[in-house]
Amino acid sequence: MKKEFVVIGLGRFGGSIVNELVNQGADVMAIDKFAERVNEFSKIATQAVMADTTDETVLKQLGIRNFEHVIVAIGDDIQSSILTTLMLKEIGVQKITVKAQNDYHEKVLRKIGADHVVHPERDMGIRIANNMMSNNVLDYLELSDEHSIMEIKANHLLAGHTIIGLDIRVRYGINIVAIKRDQDIIVSPAADEKIIEGDILIVIGADADISRFEKKMLN
Repeated sequence: MKKEFVVIGLGRFGGSIVNELVNQGADVMAIDKFAERVNEFSKIATQAVMADTTDETVLKQLGIRNFEHVIVAIGDDIQSSILTTLMLKEIGVQKITVKAQNDYHEKVLRKIGADHVVHPERDMGIRIANNMMSNNVLDYLELSDEHSIMEIKANHLLAGHTIIGLDIRVRYGINIVAIKRDQDIIVSPAADEKIIEGDILIVIGADADISRFEKKMLN
């Protein structure tokens, strides 16, 4: 059975989500209050609707409570974002992801029941900064304010050592959860797995610990 999503707000962020979900085979109802955006996505989404999502009656008429996941990607209109999230909770939507403009917006969204809050601009800025500051950090995903997953390229200082030999968990408090090696990926690598120069180490841990590991072992 295909997964079903609703995306509310078809700006740059919401539009990219619609495109990716459709590309991955999902059914997507795309909603926006502007006709030109709805027209743009009418040939992409399973269904494209022009609607005011701050109106509970409208949401019920569209049958949105029957969808498993609703993404609120409304742009600069914080009031509409909050009211839409509140209406979605009122009608019983099970999972709601919302784009936040700032920390205050996020606090309100969490108080009214948003399941997941994203800061696409801030998170992308952090990822770009991390990549610019280090030749070894290839990608970055924030898990919380203090914890992340990072892809780190192994250099000659790590090459030839086993995971247990480096004693990364004890010395730095981080874990290597996978290793990308050419076209292969080793999930939960064994303690005696030997690291090869150029391996991509996928590590998880506190930001401060990952930074400490990077500075000590990779520079």
